Amino acid sequence: MRVGLASTASSLAFRLKIPHPRIPSRLKIPVGHPELSLRPMMWMFLAILVTFLVTRSVTRMIRSGSGGRVGLGNVRIAGHHIHHQVFGILIIIGTGILLVSAVPRGAALDGAAAVFGIGIGLTFDEFALWLHLEDVYWTDQGRKSVDAIFCVLVITGTLIGGADFATGRIGTTAWWSSVGVIAVNLLLCVICLLKGKVVTGVIGIFVGVVALVGAIRLAKPGSWWAAKRYASRPRLARRAASRYDQRREERWNRLRDLVAGTPSQQRPG
Repeated sequence: MRVGLASTASSLAFRLKIPHPRIPSRLKIPVGHPELSLRPMMWMFLAILVTFLVTRSVTRMIRSGSGGRVGLGNVRIAGHHIHHQVFGILIIIGTGILLVSAVPRGAALDGAAAVFGIGIGLTFDEFALWLHLEDVYWTDQGRKSVDAIFCVLVITGTLIGGADFATGRIGTTAWWSSVGVIAVNLLLCVICLLKGKVVTGVIGIFVGVVALVGAIRLAKPGSWWAAKRYASRPRLARRAASRYDQRREERWNRLRDLVAGTPSQQRPG
C-alpha cells in the first residue's frame, strides 16, 4: 500500500512538471515607475541636494582661505560681489521659461528638472539673505538657509513617488472626503505656525503626520500661541520653556553647523 502511494506521487510530480525555483544572480530594485530609471522629481531632488552640499563646501573653502589654492573665490563684476543666489534665480527663470514654452518630455524633462533643481539649490542656500535683505550668510540668521533647504528637500523627496491631493471625481464622496482631509491638514499647519514651528508647518503641508504632531505638542516660548494661551497657564509656560531651552537650540545649531559651517561673530563686508 505504501509503495503504491509513493509511486503515484512520483508519477503525478513527473506529469505536472513542477519547475525548480530560479534565484536571480542580481537583484534589481526599480525606482519610480518600471519604465523610468529616475523620475524628474528625483532628478530635481538629487540636484538640490548635491548643489547645496557642493556650494557649502566651496563657500567654506573660500572663507577659510584655502579656496584660492584651487582657483576658488568670490565672483565680482565691476567691483561688486555677486552672490550665487543671482545665478540660481537666473537658472530658475530660464528653466521655467523652457518648461512652459517647450514642454519637454523624457530625457529632456529629466535634464530640465535637474537644472531647475540646481537653481533652487543655489537660491535657497542664500534664503536668509533675501529674507533679511542683507548679507547674513555667515551669521546666526544665516542658519535659516539650512532650515529652508531642509524643507525643500523633504517636500521634493515626498513628491518623488507622485502625490494626489484631491482624489475622485469632483462632487463625489471620495472627492469631498479628500478635500476635508486637506482642510484639516491645513488647519493643523496653521496651528504649527502660530506655535512658532515654521519648519514643521511647512513640511506638514505635504506630510500630514508631521503637522498633527506639531499641532499637538507645546508651543515655542515667544510664539503667538504661547503669548495668547499660556499667559494664564504658568504650568504650560514653564513646560514650554523647559522643552525649548537653550540646550535644545544649541543641539540643533550644532547639526546645522556640521552641514553648513559655523557662523562668524562678525558679518562679512
